[in-house]
This record gives sequence, C-alpha cells and structure tokens, in this order.
Amino acid sequence: MKDPAIIRNRMKIESAVRNARQFLKIQEEFGSFDAYCWRFVEGRPKQNRWKTGREIPATSAESDAFSKDLKQRGFSFVGSTIIYAHMQAVGIVNDHLIGCFRYRQIRHSDSAC
Repeated sequence: MKDPAIIRNRMKIESAVRNARQFLKIQEEFGSFDAYCWRFVEGRPKQNRWKTGREIPATSAESDAFSKDLKQRGFSFVGSTIIYAHMQAVGIVNDHLIGCFRYRQIRHSDSAC
C-alpha cells in the first residue's frame, strides 16, 4: 500500500486478487479464458461498420452480458465499458473505421476464426 508505483486503493487490490481466483475457475470450467470470452459473440468477431469515430459505442449488448456474467461469477471492476474495451483490444469486436486499412485486414482474417 505504500509503494507509489502501484495501485494503492485497497478495494482495487482486493479485487485483483479475487478476480485472479475467479479467472482460474473460468479457465478450469471452459478450458481457457479465451474460450469463455468468445461465447459472447458466438465464436466469431463482431464486424462493425463505423464511418466516424463518433459512431463507436462505449458498450454493447454483448459487453453488457459479458460484464453481467463476470459479476455473477464474483468479479469486480468489470463494468460494460471496461469489458467493451477488452473486446476491442483482443479482436472480439472490430471497431476500426471502414476507411481504415486495419478494418479491411481484420475483416479478411475473420475467415480464419
């Protein structure tokens, strides 16, 4: 708690420990955390078609369901906005703008999933 280089909020520290334990339970139940995550999009990346950054949402029905499920499993600090950002970061959701070169690259790699 005295180290200024790390999070010093007791609730967040306790949450990290609790979430790690729950993470291991999910791995055991589903074989991997990855397998668990992909259930929320039926195993295929969600390909959005945004033209402007203003269109990109902070949450989705899928991130709402994902967040709710994690909370029911005992996780904390896993709101829908955080989970949507996770889904974007790991490629579960493609929110690149349709004019972006990465949108096309990721869309074409979808067939490999």
